[in-house]
Amino acid sequence: MSFPDRLAGSAATIGAALDGILRDHPEGTIAQAMRYAVGGGKRLRGFLVLESAGLHGIDRDAALPAAAAIEALHAYSLVHDDLPSMDDDDLRRGQPTVHVKWDEATAVLVGDALQTLSFDLVLSCDLPAARSVALGRDLARAAGARGMVLGQALDMAAETAEVPLDLNGIGRLQSLKTGALIEWSAVAGATMADADPAALRAYAQAVGLAFQIADDVLDVEGDAATTGKAVGKDADANKATFVSLLGLDAAKAEARRLTDAACDALAPYGAAADSLRDCARYVVSRDR
Repeated sequence: MSFPDRLAGSAATIGAALDGILRDHPEGTIAQAMRYAVGGGKRLRGFLVLESAGLHGIDRDAALPAAAAIEALHAYSLVHDDLPSMDDDDLRRGQPTVHVKWDEATAVLVGDALQTLSFDLVLSCDLPAARSVALGRDLARAAGARGMVLGQALDMAAETAEVPLDLNGIGRLQSLKTGALIEWSAVAGATMADADPAALRAYAQAVGLAFQIADDVLDVEGDAATTGKAVGKDADANKATFVSLLGLDAAKAEARRLTDAACDALAPYGAAADSLRDCARYVVSRDR
């Protein structure tokens, strides 16, 4: 099976699980907007959960709640990130953002509901209690003021800072804002199996930065019809990015270097990790 087909199959499985879960919620605006918010997307983080679980002998059905959980949490982050008080975006995955389709209050509540749902789901995995607790604790740390939320705060502060971020500053920001959830996803299988996460953590850290560099490149070279979101915003805001500091060609070269590093980190798993290697290559070649 080709990687795009494998990714699409995983996305369909996770999407069906989320749809079934959300259809059990009381019908109304919030449930409707939650289903809207989790619709579409690559579901790359959920894919990483399922693949890393498979590497450690964790049954796909047992890992599915964790894959759905990270996609619910990622959707919450996008809903809040799109708000006028944050990035003020009108388009997400080719559709109006939640606050545009409904209103800002609904978007805040939908984000809150998706975040709490993610912890409900991750703690419902069929695992020994100590491993479930570890999975939920690590997700809280990756998502909160030690991880994604801190990254978003650094990103907002950088917009009005007198001195633009340098490469180290951008790397730290993105390792938190984007990389923290990618790392949790890739390491989830090792956490579920109580196995050594070192190789998957090194893989995820390289993939997370490569993913962000690819996003920066798409902001320059992509088009809104393909990416499903506005492009050119970084340059319009005079925002420091990997591309603005390295240049387009050097940024692409760094993304390729990180991809190679990610693939090399998986050596302990041999050919069993080829899907994860394909995922790393996909991250830097995608057009959306």
